[in-house]
Amino acid sequence: MKRKIPRPIPLVSSPATQNPRRHGHFYSTASNANLRTWFDKYFEKTNVHAWNSLIADLARSGDSLESLRAFSSMRKLNLIPNRSTFPCAIKACSALSDVRSGQQAHQQALVFGFEFDLFVSSALIDMYSKCGQLGDAKNLFDEIPQRNIVVWTSLINGYVQNEYPLQGLSLFKELLSRGDDDDESSVDSFAMVSVLTACSRLSAEGMTEGLHGFVVKCGFDRDVGVGNTLLDAYAKGGSVGMSRKVFDGMTDRDTVSWNSMITVYAQSGLAGEAFEAFSAMVKGGLTRYNAVTLSTLLLASAHCGSLRAGKCVHDQVIVMGLLDNVVVGTSVIDMYCKCGQVQMARKSFDAMEVKNVRSWTAMIAGYGMHGLAREALDVFYQMLGVGVRPNYITFISVLAACSHAGLVDEGRHWFNVMNHQFQVEPRLEHYSCMVDLLGRAGHLHEAYDLIKRMKVRSDFILWGSLLAACRIHKNLELAEISAQRLFELDPSNSGYYVLLSHIYADAGRWKDVERMRELMKDSGLVKTPGFSLIELNGRVHVFLVGDKEHPHHEDIYRYLEELGVKLQRAGYVPDMTSVPHDIDEEEKEVNLRGHSEKLAVAFGIMNSVPGAMIQVMKNLRVCGDCHTVIKLISKIVNREIIVRDSKRFHHFKDGFCSCGDYW
Repeated sequence: MKRKIPRPIPLVSSPATQNPRRHGHFYSTASNANLRTWFDKYFEKTNVHAWNSLIADLARSGDSLESLRAFSSMRKLNLIPNRSTFPCAIKACSALSDVRSGQQAHQQALVFGFEFDLFVSSALIDMYSKCGQLGDAKNLFDEIPQRNIVVWTSLINGYVQNEYPLQGLSLFKELLSRGDDDDESSVDSFAMVSVLTACSRLSAEGMTEGLHGFVVKCGFDRDVGVGNTLLDAYAKGGSVGMSRKVFDGMTDRDTVSWNSMITVYAQSGLAGEAFEAFSAMVKGGLTRYNAVTLSTLLLASAHCGSLRAGKCVHDQVIVMGLLDNVVVGTSVIDMYCKCGQVQMARKSFDAMEVKNVRSWTAMIAGYGMHGLAREALDVFYQMLGVGVRPNYITFISVLAACSHAGLVDEGRHWFNVMNHQFQVEPRLEHYSCMVDLLGRAGHLHEAYDLIKRMKVRSDFILWGSLLAACRIHKNLELAEISAQRLFELDPSNSGYYVLLSHIYADAGRWKDVERMRELMKDSGLVKTPGFSLIELNGRVHVFLVGDKEHPHHEDIYRYLEELGVKLQRAGYVPDMTSVPHDIDEEEKEVNLRGHSEKLAVAFGIMNSVPGAMIQVMKNLRVCGDCHTVIKLISKIVNREIIVRDSKRFHHFKDGFCSCGDYW
């Protein structure tokens, strides 16, 4: 490899001045003139160690630009850097993702004889990796004749950071194969954290278990960092029980350990367990919870739709003075949106002094899931107006909002311009949103054509959207095509059989309905039971379809019968298509009355004060009959009723729904 002799690095124009602190280190930034004054007063200006201290302190404190300025000023004084000078300057290049300055630092390291210094080389590998130049990182790694574990770990980390976890694991295997011949390459806890992180990015069965055995064999299971990463690796592989086992087996736990366990529960939809873990953390008293903890608890509240729990966490956010924390603030927005309080979400959003792309996206997504597409687009336009660049998740939220409201032209426009105007390449999620948007609006063949010509491979979510649209518009031909692809892509999901069965029932093809039942039975598939939740007075009540287990079920059915009389007077006619069974009309009507969302709504009305809002969460999509009934009930009892189903929110009030009967 041909080396070029570089000029002194012209990284920036001048260094920053720092105030002296104890032990000769520096903090905060100031002007070049003041910095020279401090140097003249406290140090010899030719003192390389003083400059090293300044460069290191600035880099560690996150002031990377000033760190590079200090390095540049040092070189302008013709001082000769030593092996302690380069790593911190290179770290500053990494933090700024400034590969050009990093290359110049690399060249100067060669000039001053640090070509194979492991301390410098590992920093350079890390810099190239963080700047996305994996090829340069690997070339440098290959040139080092005698590598230590830090160098190996730097490249493994590079592969993981650039989404090449398999290559990272392959490199680790190579390290192990050479370990006997090279004492310098003995594995340490930092390497194990990198390898386990790579493992967590893969779904290979048994890999985490194998590495777990290696961790125990080498005695790394007592290391807190390794334990935390192992816990996370099991969680990402879907093994919540093993995550808990690792957590319980840790002799030492820090705040990260507790936060990781709480996060595992929250992301797995186990909100109760997340709050129990938090309670144990507080009672233990050995670790203090922080912004990450509260952000995770807000996520748990959002997943289960518990507004009461979410408000309690929000109160704690205020007490701890974390309202200005952009991560926590974004979590507050997300929690209120998913708990049905989009106005509170907007209030929290407006109160944030600093917003990042995630904050804006959370608000757009929140309006979208509540069917307020125009408001979602207004926020999106404001975001563009203040110069925040949207990312791929932002466009998913925009397209989803258009889908919920049937804004076909707007959705087409943003799908078509997001690549050439914002350099966001359409991913599978964007295509899924477009198929959903076009399908719901009745453009089924356009949606089907989009699937056939898209650049990425289709998945079950995309075909599921088309199948759902086929039921809305009663297109049996495309429904069968979609269902066939779904049976191939996701054969263990009973939902597609049930949905196709509904479509056959709508068409009166009862033999095909029976055939779907037989296929499910032969495949050992069971229909996912529908259930609804309602939280009252701090307790969560769960209702199944036709529920007879709830202690107040007799009172609930009696009240529904009373409501039935009023519903008929209001013009209610049962929607029999919501019952895909070849049974008589009377049986269908009884079946409809026992739908879980109706039971939950009735129970909520019976056990709350007049005028109080009722909020229900359902795991499946609200059926057409329940949608009609709850609209009428909201008018009869003069209540606002919010139902969160698997797709979106429905706000029922005065006999109308916020979705405008488009869902």
